[in-house]
Amino acid sequence: MELLKKKILDEAGVEEGHILKVDSFLNHQLDIAFLNEVGKEFKRLFNDNNITKILTLETSGIAIASIAAQYFNVPVVFAKKIETKNLDKETYDSDVYSYTKGRTYKIRVSKKYILPEDRILIIDDFLANAQAALGLMDIINKAGAKLEGIGIVIEKGFQDGGELLRKKGVNLQSLVIIDSLEENNIKFR
Repeated sequence: MELLKKKILDEAGVEEGHILKVDSFLNHQLDIAFLNEVGKEFKRLFNDNNITKILTLETSGIAIASIAAQYFNVPVVFAKKIETKNLDKETYDSDVYSYTKGRTYKIRVSKKYILPEDRILIIDDFLANAQAALGLMDIINKAGAKLEGIGIVIEKGFQDGGELLRKKGVNLQSLVIIDSLEENNIKFR
């Protein structure tokens, strides 16, 4: 997606540890006009999949998934990382390690919101080691629903997540794949 590449080159920064900072438009401050274009692109990529729900992980996936959902006309379900008093007692859960946070989370989705007849599209901002995607896939499997695909805004192609998911036969569509972040130089595939 050329618009995304331009946005990254114009506004993103690279920090130590292969961290791509896109917080000015994607995961802290949100550029809604840009996210609308992202949503339209996900709709184009997954148009033939008969999606019934979009699944993401709190927090940074929610805005992207919500804007994309308007083009599919389906609800968004997000896995919660923190157990709260108002969370249903019956949940599907999975453990997910977050590289950027340096810890493992137990993610949860109420059993009311993912049903066996659902055809699910996972949407998230980044794909690196695929831990979030694998955790969400685990929840979909536990619910007996069908994974239709995974839409990622930015894939770090120099990490193994994309290759791992593709080897599993997942319909993975990344809007951009970055092959290198060495020396503050962003190289796209």
